[in-house]
Amino acid sequence: MIRESETSSLLQRRIYGTLGITLLVGLYLLVGLAGHDPWRGDDARHFGPILSMLQGEGWLFPMLAGEALPDYPPLYYWTGALLAWASSGFLALHEGARLASALFVALGVYFSARTAEALYGRPARTPGALLMLGALGLVLHAHETQPLLALVAMVALTLRGLSRVPQSPLSGALLAGLGSALAFLAAGLGGLLLTAPLFPLIMLFSSDCRNPRASGALLLGLCLALTLSALWPLAVHLHQPELLNLWLRTEWARLGSSPLAAGEIVRGLELFGWFTWPLWPIALWSLWRGRRTLGDLRWLLPGLSALLMIAVFAAAGDLSQAAALPILPAMALLAAGGVPSLRRGAANALDWFSLMSLAVFGILVWLAWSAQSAGWPPGLARHVARNAPDFVLPDPVFQAVLGAVISLIWIALLWKLPRSSSRAPANWAIGLTMLWCLAVVLLMPWFDNGRSYREMVRSLDIAVTGERETSPGACIATTGLPAHVKTSLDYFADLRTERIIDDSTPCPLLLVMDDAPLKTPLAPEWQAVWEFQRGAGRRAEHFVLLRRELP
Repeated sequence: MIRESETSSLLQRRIYGTLGITLLVGLYLLVGLAGHDPWRGDDARHFGPILSMLQGEGWLFPMLAGEALPDYPPLYYWTGALLAWASSGFLALHEGARLASALFVALGVYFSARTAEALYGRPARTPGALLMLGALGLVLHAHETQPLLALVAMVALTLRGLSRVPQSPLSGALLAGLGSALAFLAAGLGGLLLTAPLFPLIMLFSSDCRNPRASGALLLGLCLALTLSALWPLAVHLHQPELLNLWLRTEWARLGSSPLAAGEIVRGLELFGWFTWPLWPIALWSLWRGRRTLGDLRWLLPGLSALLMIAVFAAAGDLSQAAALPILPAMALLAAGGVPSLRRGAANALDWFSLMSLAVFGILVWLAWSAQSAGWPPGLARHVARNAPDFVLPDPVFQAVLGAVISLIWIALLWKLPRSSSRAPANWAIGLTMLWCLAVVLLMPWFDNGRSYREMVRSLDIAVTGERETSPGACIATTGLPAHVKTSLDYFADLRTERIIDDSTPCPLLLVMDDAPLKTPLAPEWQAVWEFQRGAGRRAEHFVLLRRELP
């Protein structure tokens, strides 16, 4: 007969073991993917090529509303289009497309956990998964349409393959070669720069790989990576050589851009500081503990990956948050190696900091919801009303009940969290997941109101339909709309704009976007027939549709 204590231990092992981690990852990834429109920024921008593929165009080279988009090769877009098509029976297209983000983050977590186990032993596998999942900078990007998540997964796959080289040289190197080639297909030359140099570097500097079998396998894996990477550019060259030239110019311009200036380095450090929290303090502890064996593959492999990422980041001069995503697998591995050796005082401090900081953020989420539903606190309520004056909370009672349930489950999980070396990472990962679920339940409608272009596009479509009654098939020119606006026009109303060439256009309609009302028309013959205001303050957007008045 099983005693009560044994029953509790068995239950804890189920909840906080592999099954519990799997459920936690699923909850983290799936909550927030659906229930809102494509949002301003990357979410709508990178849904554009997926929408084009579903419309039958741009399968070889990404297109956005009929125009070539040379930002990234098509790995993420292919995956998003296939998942959107497969789930179209129960999800909207933009929601199904975001499943690609969930898939690639799940792969990144899985490969990071297996790599941590290969490098540091079985006790590091769970921390490897939890730390990868709990990186603070990942949470928003994991729930948007973001091609760099495919790069994160492929960097993790490359590291997984290279970690196997000492034990299984050929299979490990070939797996890493596949990961490097897919990293190229995910992010172009930048993806190749983050992965391919690892092959010769560990062959030169790692004593674990400095033997004929491992060296030969690494060279073979590098050849496989470069050969497979050439297939997509070759296919584009054979079918649409002008698009290959466009992509190459974009890649060279990105690689040849100005590096971070001295003043921007501080901003870059600040970005990495919060983006990789709580990974970087544990990673520094790991490197300090292993300072006498830094030449071993377990420290050298993730360390070199992190250095490559920092070098590419600094050389590109890109301080966007998404640009920091590829460093997460390496940081998670370095941190996972130090979790089992964390001193009790440090582990307890991290545990309490995680608990208190996430609890404070949870209270702030409740206050933000209270400002929407009850107008308290007054200052926050005025800010909410100023930024979304037309917003009406859909179902505050349901939100309050579901938010309370999530909060109680959060408290119960942390209360029964078993004592182990993984307690601090588990505390953080569980808390961050439950905080995200709470924010989705209480705040998602308000954010969707301010970031969706659905209402603006519907209003514009009515105006354009009225104009086309007198001028059938009238095209719409634009002075330069952001890509996320073009995607929204194409998705919500099947409207596409045309570029103005040499300051002239044959189109009788002109769509102008600015951050302030248009005070004077671009030329005397253009008259405003429709206007729409979105947002307030620095995020204010003003749209004007102009019609050419013929003499």
